[in-house]
Amino acid sequence: MEETLLSQKMADIDLLNNLEKISSLKSNRILKVEGFILKENQKEHLEIIIFKGFSSSTTHPIEIDLEKKVIEFRYILTKFKLYKAPLKETKDNFIRESKKSVFFLNQKNWI
Repeated sequence: MEETLLSQKMADIDLLNNLEKISSLKSNRILKVEGFILKENQKEHLEIIIFKGFSSSTTHPIEIDLEKKVIEFRYILTKFKLYKAPLKETKDNFIRESKKSVFFLNQKNWI
């Protein structure tokens, strides 16, 4: 429950844009973000990949205008996984995972 409330607050200050800024400084890292979008009282799975300062969603259209929020819908992010780039077929790329939305706002956690 606490993480859900925290995630909603972080969405208000646009967590994804802040993660993109950090990602632009860490060109050899890929952050996979999972959660869900709340639409008409239903949850839709959400997956976003952040790499070299840009977000790309594998599940929903996203905004590419840097002046706008990445996702215009109300969303909650629940899982963050960091990988070493470039991705390979082996599992050697995985670095760490967190369910806390603020964990990867600290650049030291991208190492």
